[in-house]
Amino acid sequence: MNIHSTAVVSRDATVGSDVTIGPYSIVGPDVSIGDGTVIGPHVVIEGPTDIGKGNRVFQFASIGAEPQDLKFRGEQCKVVIGDNNTIREFVTIHRGTAADIGMTAIGDSNLIMAYCHVAHNCSLGSNIVMANAANLAGHITVEDHVTIGGMTGVHQFCSIGCYAMIGGASAVTADVPPYVIASGNRAKLYGLNLIGLERKGFPAETVKALKEAYRLLFRSSLLMKEAVEKIKKDMPSIPEVNHLVAFIEKSERGVCR
Repeated sequence: MNIHSTAVVSRDATVGSDVTIGPYSIVGPDVSIGDGTVIGPHVVIEGPTDIGKGNRVFQFASIGAEPQDLKFRGEQCKVVIGDNNTIREFVTIHRGTAADIGMTAIGDSNLIMAYCHVAHNCSLGSNIVMANAANLAGHITVEDHVTIGGMTGVHQFCSIGCYAMIGGASAVTADVPPYVIASGNRAKLYGLNLIGLERKGFPAETVKALKEAYRLLFRSSLLMKEAVEKIKKDMPSIPEVNHLVAFIEKSERGVCR
């Protein structure tokens, strides 16, 4: 353990082995930091917050502060962060409120670049990239392997499906389906994230099926409900296509078109 002499670490915090805490950082009570995590200088971590193993938190980040929600009444909600995440300068990650999942949750191996904001009750999966100054309002769900471009804002209660890519400086006000590219203010769809799918090693038959499903859903004359039914009836059962259809069916805000 390497805690700088100027750091302030609460006696009620739990700090694992091989943890580094830099100069002038503050770790409050009810904070847990897993083995091998590096906390840079001038970082503030308030509890309740659980941070896993092997994370890197850069200078001036703020984790676990009270949510920016007028309905918040001091309830004991928390931030939970997994393993091997990189959280860059001036990132803010706020605690949850008592609504829905009751916490703010971040998975593993995510890159959250400088000046990003993750608001209360957001649920982020793993292997996500949030570029500089991307901002998530409250109650947002982001599935695995999503890329969010810099200076993009996502409206509260939106969901972003796995392997989606959102262009920089976008304004997302509806759900973004998995496997697609979305961009603009307001964000619109620009086809499948074909380069991303290729880089992740998706089989050619899967990509072909996703292309056909995308065509039926977003580029045909069919109503969305009709397209969903046609996919279920006529297309072979492929997990990625099934996930795309299920995402659309459970969308409450409606999806980008």
